[in-house]
Amino acid sequence: MPRLTPPSSKAPSQRQLRVAELIRHAVAEALQRGEIMDPMLEGRVITVPEVRMSPDLKVATVYVMPLGGKDGEAVIKALAANAKFLRGLIARRVTMKFAPNLRFLLDTTFDYASKVDGLLRKPEVSRDLEQKLPGSEEDEV
Repeated sequence: MPRLTPPSSKAPSQRQLRVAELIRHAVAEALQRGEIMDPMLEGRVITVPEVRMSPDLKVATVYVMPLGGKDGEAVIKALAANAKFLRGLIARRVTMKFAPNLRFLLDTTFDYASKVDGLLRKPEVSRDLEQKLPGSEEDEV
């Protein structure tokens, strides 16, 4: 299921977006440099496509995806086990009054995009998409 903002909630503020991007860069840099000493994370390429901040900036939800999507749950558990260490790294790299608590979730947007792409490539759907719609510009000559 994609990460869509529920209709009843407000869009994130500019401050939330800015802080989320700073934290995303800090977490991605720590993972890239191999600063987390965990056997599950060593030598793995992990993408951090998005971070979402709570309105009070005290909780950061970090969406991650290991390369190829392999061992996603194990990677999430390893990151959660090292959340306090990562929080300390973020506190040193990002100037904030409080370092946020980190929650890690598996990014599912690639799976969702593949599912939608597969649906659009079905013969019955592509046939419907190729048909001209009545009243289109091509009918008027």
